[in-house]
Amino acid sequence: MPEWKNDTELFALVRSTLYTPVVGDILDQVGRFHQFLPPQVRPIAQGMVVAGRAMPVLQMDVFGPQKKPFGLMTQALDDLQENEVYIATGTAMRCANWGEIMTATAKTRRAAGAVVNGYHRDTPKVLEQHWPVFSRGGYAQDSAPRMKVVDFRCPIEVEATWVHPGDIVFGDIDGVVIVPRDIETEVIERALEKARAEKLVRKEIEQGLSSTAAFEKYGIL
Repeated sequence: MPEWKNDTELFALVRSTLYTPVVGDILDQVGRFHQFLPPQVRPIAQGMVVAGRAMPVLQMDVFGPQKKPFGLMTQALDDLQENEVYIATGTAMRCANWGEIMTATAKTRRAAGAVVNGYHRDTPKVLEQHWPVFSRGGYAQDSAPRMKVVDFRCPIEVEATWVHPGDIVFGDIDGVVIVPRDIETEVIERALEKARAEKLVRKEIEQGLSSTAAFEKYGIL
């Protein structure tokens, strides 16, 4: 049986105990080699960590004022559930895809965070809400005449990484990794085991054990 009983316990455990490198290592071991988002997608402030279930959002470029500005964006925001992550992609990145009011909406709905394969804006107003946002950086250009949401709760592809509704989204200072739902229990259990073993290995190395001997003993580097 896993150490957690529900998603709230699961994501609290992930945030407190795990880090993206160890989760990525386990995904490699089970043959899932393309689970990290592009390295440019980063936390917008030091120390931000996001862990939750994917609520994927598909965007597209538009050119000029629209009959329905932003497309389905407000519907997507209003559909967010507790412990979900708004994760969006699909444009040429000509504008910001996240901002102050979107943060307030998602936080109020008790979502876990936002991850956009693009830019955010309103940085001071987003930061003061103390809620995790990951993006490629800050850029003030408005999205209304440049981008709209065309679907949500649908599979998306971010470069080589597929994201399906309900997959685990885990991000920290080293990047954002996607854990497919069908293997999440195995991956998280093995990642917890590896993270705890790495503490032991580091302790032994600090006490004088060589890296070569440590790797031979534990298979961890």
